[in-house]
Amino acid sequence: MRQVGIPHPRLPLPEAEDDLAAFLQWLEEAIPMVSAMGIREMQREEGTLIWDLSLVPNLNDKGTGFGGGLTAQTTLLGWCWVTLWLRRQGIQRDVVVAEASQRFLAPVTSDYRLVCKPVEDDAAKRLAEQLDKKGRGRISLTQQLWCGDTLCLEASGDYAVLK
Repeated sequence: MRQVGIPHPRLPLPEAEDDLAAFLQWLEEAIPMVSAMGIREMQREEGTLIWDLSLVPNLNDKGTGFGGGLTAQTTLLGWCWVTLWLRRQGIQRDVVVAEASQRFLAPVTSDYRLVCKPVEDDAAKRLAEQLDKKGRGRISLTQQLWCGDTLCLEASGDYAVLK
C-alpha cells in the first residue's frame, strides 16, 4: 500500500524494448488511481503513445465522459510518453507536468482512444540536447481523445525532466 511522502520504487530500465503491459502494471502500483481509469491497452506507433480506454469508469452524471477524469488521463498520458522515451534512452529521471490545458470539442459517449505525441517533429531531439547540455529539459506534447472518428478533446502539456 502506498504511503504519503514515500516515493514508489522506480521500475528498472529495460534491457531491450519496454514491455508496455509491465509498465502499465507498475504504473497502477505507483499511482493508485490509474487502476480505476479504464486503461485497457497501451501501444506505441512511430513516436506516438496510444491508450485504448473504457468510458464506464469515467462517466459523469450525464452519462458521458467526466471532464476531470479525462483531463487527468491526458496529463498522465503525456507523463508516460516522456517517461517511456527516457527509458528508451537508458535514462532514469523524474518527470513532472509544468503546464497543461484542454479544449473539449464533443461529448465522450463511448469507449475511446487517447493519442499523445510531441507538438513539433524535432521535439525529442531537442529534449535530448537539453539533457546533454543542462541535465534537465522540457518538451511540449499534444493529446487527442477520439471516439471513433470524432475528435472530442484536444489537450497540450509541457513536461519537465528534472536533474
